[in-house]
Amino acid sequence: MMDANLKPVLEQIEKEKGISRAEVFEMVESALTSAFRKHASDKEMEYTAKIDPGSGKIKVYVEKKVVEKVEDSSREIEKTDALAINPSAQAGDEIKVEIPADRFGRIAAQTARQIIIQKIRENERENLYKQYKDKEGEVVTATVYRFTKNACILEIGKAEAIMPEREQIRSQKLNRGDSIKVYIVEVLPGGRGPKILASRTHPGLVSGLFRLEVPEVSEGVVEIEKIVRDPGVRCKVAVKSNNMRVDPIGACVGINGVRVQSVINELGGERMDLIKYSEDIREYLANSLSPAEVEEVIIIDEETREARLVVSDEMLSLAIGKNGQNVRLAARLLNWHIDIQSESQMKDIEKKNFEENYSDISALPGVGEKTARLLIQGGFDSLKKISKSTVDAVSSIEGVGKKTAEKIIEAASEKYEEK
Repeated sequence: MMDANLKPVLEQIEKEKGISRAEVFEMVESALTSAFRKHASDKEMEYTAKIDPGSGKIKVYVEKKVVEKVEDSSREIEKTDALAINPSAQAGDEIKVEIPADRFGRIAAQTARQIIIQKIRENERENLYKQYKDKEGEVVTATVYRFTKNACILEIGKAEAIMPEREQIRSQKLNRGDSIKVYIVEVLPGGRGPKILASRTHPGLVSGLFRLEVPEVSEGVVEIEKIVRDPGVRCKVAVKSNNMRVDPIGACVGINGVRVQSVINELGGERMDLIKYSEDIREYLANSLSPAEVEEVIIIDEETREARLVVSDEMLSLAIGKNGQNVRLAARLLNWHIDIQSESQMKDIEKKNFEENYSDISALPGVGEKTARLLIQGGFDSLKKISKSTVDAVSSIEGVGKKTAEKIIEAASEKYEEK
């Protein structure tokens, strides 16, 4: 190890471990320096190891003080000899003087070898951690390696990742050797390499798959606003376009549905609802129930985010979805409480509300028969709802100004408290 044969060894380390030559040289020099200092007879001497980049030969230097007359040859060097090393050397300077490396023997070489191996491993782990830390929040290809308890161990390049049961799609059976796409949730440093948490249930997996399949998404022309999932079963993706000439849903679907179908296939057949995002909350609420068509959107309370969506009798089961899945995902997408009613159900509700509350509401100041009907139809079908509402919400009713709305809300609050 102490000769020119070190060069091919270092080149092999660089090739196999993926560590740059400069890093390898620095690592080995540091290890050798530590070994020389440890095994030197004089522990106070400052030894430094250097490797000649051309030959790979190890050179050992010790710091000596430049003096006119040498009294301690191990720590001092005569000025005339020092000038041969450094022409600008002056008495009192400290200079590095080369000494034979062989004097440190095999023990130093073995110690250096152990330190080199340790440092290479540390460097390899650190490089792996940095490499995969940069992939946090990205979708990568992984290979199913093995199973432990309820977790799945994956191979991602040179590293292993763990996918706990909660991050797996329940309906999808994985087998050893399967190639799958996963979302990197988190990467932490570990003693044996980076600790990587992978997921197949995270919304980021859907977002990443669309970035891979849809150029408009990766380029930022089409933006994914929000994703909610029932992993393996159904997913709603709200999209918007930053270019008025590009249809966000059409771009994500692709010709003959090829783009969205690729995403669905990767997710094991998970049903995909693409929702057009809108700043208009009524339009956004109506879109959220896709594929069902909404006939009417009634905002019950903007502050508490409650809305009633009216659909045709034929659309009711589609709007609700199996076990309420469609409306539940829509509610999560918008973070609103959504009440779905069919047109016939709505007529019954309106009739009942009208009969129960008409007399109370029509008796409020500034409210006549027509306004009472409009208030009830607009969802303000009780004294409680009117009292808890805002001036802007009540004044949105035809024929009701803001001052009148204030009076109506105040009177409704008093009457509701009395009751």
